[in-house]
Amino acid sequence: SYQILEDQFQTFDSRLRNLDFEGQFGLIRQANASSVSDFKAEVASGVDELHGLRRNLKTAEDEMVGFKAKHKLQRAAKVSSRAAWGFKVSLIVFLVLIEMVMNGSFLAKGSEQGLVGGVTEAAAFAFLNIGTALMFSFFCVRFLVHRSFALKLLGLLGLVAYVAVALGINIALAHYREVSATILSGAGAEVIQRLKAAPLGLQELNSWMLFAIGLMFSLVAFIDGCYLTDPYPGFAGVQKRLDAARDNYIDRKLDLIEDLREIRDEHNSKIEEIIRDLSLRRQETAAIIAHRARTAGLFAEHQNHLERSANVLLTSYRDANRAARSEPEPSYFKAAYRMERLTPVIRTEEEWDDKVLGSRIQSAQAELSEQIKRIGDEFERAIEKYHQ
Repeated sequence: SYQILEDQFQTFDSRLRNLDFEGQFGLIRQANASSVSDFKAEVASGVDELHGLRRNLKTAEDEMVGFKAKHKLQRAAKVSSRAAWGFKVSLIVFLVLIEMVMNGSFLAKGSEQGLVGGVTEAAAFAFLNIGTALMFSFFCVRFLVHRSFALKLLGLLGLVAYVAVALGINIALAHYREVSATILSGAGAEVIQRLKAAPLGLQELNSWMLFAIGLMFSLVAFIDGCYLTDPYPGFAGVQKRLDAARDNYIDRKLDLIEDLREIRDEHNSKIEEIIRDLSLRRQETAAIIAHRARTAGLFAEHQNHLERSANVLLTSYRDANRAARSEPEPSYFKAAYRMERLTPVIRTEEEWDDKVLGSRIQSAQAELSEQIKRIGDEFERAIEKYHQ
C-alpha cells in the first residue's frame, strides 16, 4: 500500500509540474513584447498602401477639376448605373427585334418565302437603321454641346448627316417594299431609279407606314444613344475614373480597418484565454494539493486501522492463551501493539506557494489587461491615420 501511495504522489507531482506556470508567464512576457510592435507594423503597412491610393484619388480629382475648368462645366457628370445601362441596351435590342418583325410583315408581300423571307430581308435594314442612329448619336452629334467651335460644327454636320441617312434608309426601304411586290429580280436598281426620279412618290399607304415606323425607331434609338452616357464628350470617362479611384480607396480603407479589427480581436481573445487558463491552472493546483493531502490522510487512517485490527486479533489470541495457561501470563500481554508508522515524503520544494502564485497571476492579469488597452489605443490611432 505504501508503494501505491508513492506512485500516487509521483502522479500528483507530475500533474503539478505539467501545469507549468513559468511557461505561461513566459507566454505572457512574449505576448507583451511582440503584440504592440506587430500591430504597429501592420498599421504602417496599411498607411503606406493607402498613401498610394490617396495619391491616385488626388490625381483623379485634379483631372476632374481641370476638365471642368477647361470646358467651363459647373454640373456633375451623368453616369448611368448598371441597371440604367442595362435598360438602355435592352431597349436597343428590343427596337431591332421589333423593327425586324414589323418590316418583315410589310415586306412579306413581295417575298416568295412569305413572312420568314420578309423578316430575313428586313434584318439588314433593321440593323442598318438602328446602327447608324446609334453611331451618329454617340460619335458625332454629342459634339454639339462641346465648347470647341470646330467640334460643334462637327456635331452639327453629324446631325444633318444623320437626318439625311435616316430619311434615305427608310424611304429606300419603303420603295423596296413596293418594287419587290411586282419585280422578282433587279429590285435594287429599280429602287435607285425611283429615288432619283421621285423619292416621295410612294403609291401605297403601307409603304408610308413602313417609312414612318422605321423613322420612329431610328429616332428612338438615336435619343437612347445620346443618353447612354453623359452628353458632353469625355466628361463621363473622367467621372468614371474618379469614381473608380474613390471606390478603390474607400473599399481598401475599410478592408484594412477590418483587418486591424480582426487582429485586435484575435489578440484580445488570446489574452483572455491566457487569463482564464491561469485561473484554471491555479484552481487545478489547489485541487491537486488538496487531493494529495486527503490521500496522505487516508493512508494514515489506513495504518491506524491496521493497528486496531492487529490489536483485536492479538487480544483474542491472548484471551485464549490465558484460558489455557497454567502459569501466570507474561507481562507484555498487558501492552497493546504499536505498529511502526510509515510517513510518506511530500516534495514541496518545486511547488508554488498559493499566495505567491496568486500575486503573480494577479500581476500577469493586470499586465495583460493593460496590453489589451494599449492595443485598443493603437487601433484608435490607426483609424485616425487611415482617415487622414
